[in-house]
Amino acid sequence: MSTLPEPTPRQRSSTATPQGEWKILAIEGLEFRRLAPLEDERGELTEIFRTDWGFSPAPVVQVYRVTLRPGVIKAWNLHKSQDDRIAVMEGTLRWGFYDTRPESPTCHQLVVRTFSERNRHLFTIPAGVWHGTQNVGTCDAAFINLPTTLYDHANPDKYFLPVENALIPFAFGPTPGAIAPHQD
Repeated sequence: MSTLPEPTPRQRSSTATPQGEWKILAIEGLEFRRLAPLEDERGELTEIFRTDWGFSPAPVVQVYRVTLRPGVIKAWNLHKSQDDRIAVMEGTLRWGFYDTRPESPTCHQLVVRTFSERNRHLFTIPAGVWHGTQNVGTCDAAFINLPTTLYDHANPDKYFLPVENALIPFAFGPTPGAIAPHQD
């Protein structure tokens, strides 16, 4: 009977800078801004979007809120001309982003991030980047979208792939609380 060789431990690389910023994989145009709640004895206030942040120059033309039940996956979506500006507000959502823009220096780059009410972020998903999310928590999760164009009911700028497909090299976990392998 053959025996497998003993695995050699390898050191995991750091995923954050000393300033607390991610230093792992990026996609051109995919920008993140931490949303810090201001809390006192009455509750909390979280600013979601301000034009003086210089975060996204496009005007706010529409705002909507999306909720996902535990375990629900909303993937994969792409817009050809619209950028999404997402603010994760409640629950725990794992997001996947995959760049297939041929002119992008990060074409074929995959980025996976998890956000929650303890780690709120506003992020911009540029047009041409596939994206999807899963509620990996045990309660409803919610995010707000501030897209850069109005939704056109007659001709939506919305394209879909099935959750499991041959293009995107990522699989969302099957159940709430599932943990995907860590990316180095």
